[in-house]
Amino acid sequence: RISNNKKQTMSEIETKKPEEEEEEEEAPSATTTSWPDIEQELVIPEVLHTEGVKKLHKSIQDEWDYLQKSACQTAAGRALWKHVINDPLAHLFAGETHLRNLHKKIQTDRLNNAREVSGVILAVRTLWFDSRIQAALASFNSDVSAQVVLLGAGMDARSYRLNCLNKSDVFEVDFPDVLQAKTSLVQAAVKSRNELKMTAKSLVRAAIDIRDEDWFENLKKAGFQPETNTVWVLEGILYYLSHTEAMQVLNLIADKCAVTSTVLLADFMNKPSATLPNSVFDFYSDWPDQLLPTLGFSNVKLSQIGDPDANFGLLHDPLNLFSKLLRLPRSAQVHPDDGTPCCRLYLVEASGSPPPDTSIGNHL
Repeated sequence: RISNNKKQTMSEIETKKPEEEEEEEEAPSATTTSWPDIEQELVIPEVLHTEGVKKLHKSIQDEWDYLQKSACQTAAGRALWKHVINDPLAHLFAGETHLRNLHKKIQTDRLNNAREVSGVILAVRTLWFDSRIQAALASFNSDVSAQVVLLGAGMDARSYRLNCLNKSDVFEVDFPDVLQAKTSLVQAAVKSRNELKMTAKSLVRAAIDIRDEDWFENLKKAGFQPETNTVWVLEGILYYLSHTEAMQVLNLIADKCAVTSTVLLADFMNKPSATLPNSVFDFYSDWPDQLLPTLGFSNVKLSQIGDPDANFGLLHDPLNLFSKLLRLPRSAQVHPDDGTPCCRLYLVEASGSPPPDTSIGNHL
């Protein structure tokens, strides 16, 4: 996660002002079912009260910058949306401060009858990536092991919760302090609950800064095999990079399509999202589905929050922000009704493979 002097993070961009009451409303029963099954009273797991974990989270609060802390904010979203995301480590990774902050926002949304609930973007994004990782791995030859690389992994716990990774070697790439804290928290979880098991075939945590030009060479030193089928997961990371850095990463991954079956899963912000006042974001793309084919990906599919494959039954109100955006052309920069920026988050899957006669396997 990249540090600069701006102050708005991904978790904050989805906090919307409550809508004023309108004459057209759903029936009470429909309104009730639209709210997520999030506990009214926040329950803090005992492990967060242990001395070592309290000390570690205090150092995170005192020493990490806001972008490093966004890893914990994402974990808080997965923890409080546990009715749709089964993450055994989310509460522990989030820490009490971030859990309470998000829970307070959700309770405020309830009181204000907001059309979008705090954390819903994180929940939909998480479920979309989960589903696409599973589909991508299923598309590979099931008899051959695959690799899954999470760039800017943060407090991601997929290696402990996705059964589809049981034949995959997983690489978590992030800054050293983030990965060190994560390792310590996992060790605390193992001590407190014996049932915690890794679902991935193997897991390597690689302390690498993907802004560096030699980041891919360092990934290979950590055990990554360039000729092995790979799913690249770039969740919540690209827009923190500069344009040059983001394009370097995307180009390098695209080059792997000429070597082996390669799948890229990434989320992109459009320009209005990345250029809000006090934004921490830098890289954006209004048309990633047009950009990626020029880099070497042969198959690209784009979805938006609220689309049939990016909804997961979590967006019930037909007047919610995301439904309104879907009714507008993607070229629209501001909403015609109120002049607010059309902030979009694109969920993109891109893939490519070498022709059969040039694949690595035929030359072995």
